[in-house]
Amino acid sequence: MRWLSILFAFGLVLAACAPSSGINDGASGGKIYRISRGDAGKVQFRMLDAINALRSASGQPALEMDPNLNAAAATHSRDMSVQNRPWHFGSDGSSPIDRVQRVGYAGSLVGENISETYESELETLAAWMEQPDTRRVILSPDAKQMGFAWFQESNGKIWWTLITGDPSVSAGPV
Repeated sequence: MRWLSILFAFGLVLAACAPSSGINDGASGGKIYRISRGDAGKVQFRMLDAINALRSASGQPALEMDPNLNAAAATHSRDMSVQNRPWHFGSDGSSPIDRVQRVGYAGSLVGENISETYESELETLAAWMEQPDTRRVILSPDAKQMGFAWFQESNGKIWWTLITGDPSVSAGPV
């Protein structure tokens, strides 16, 4: 019950503070969440701050953003769009471990969360927190760093990828 109260309170605070990047789609009256190039850094750090708030509430240390993990996340987000399916394998058969090694991440992969949605990064994070397996990736005590990226299609669909890693544990040779 305590966990749900913290999560609910955190969600309300974030919803009140987060600026809306949505635009009216004109047809249904609904909003399409659009991410401009100028908002890219803000989106990544909003996600980092939100994840670190959740980790702090659960007694876990904060994560640091890692550029190599960001690169692996960006590559996979674009690739999921090309494949038109959210899954953990690349179009070349690569796994999340393969992708983090390809970008030169010297640590080990802790986990990867993915999503195909029209929702914002914070709505996506809330959905990930509702599922035990994706929540585990976010709150893992083994995670020390994270990468976060997306690819947005012209129709507004967003392919999100979050990768967590531990730089203190070498992944070893491929």
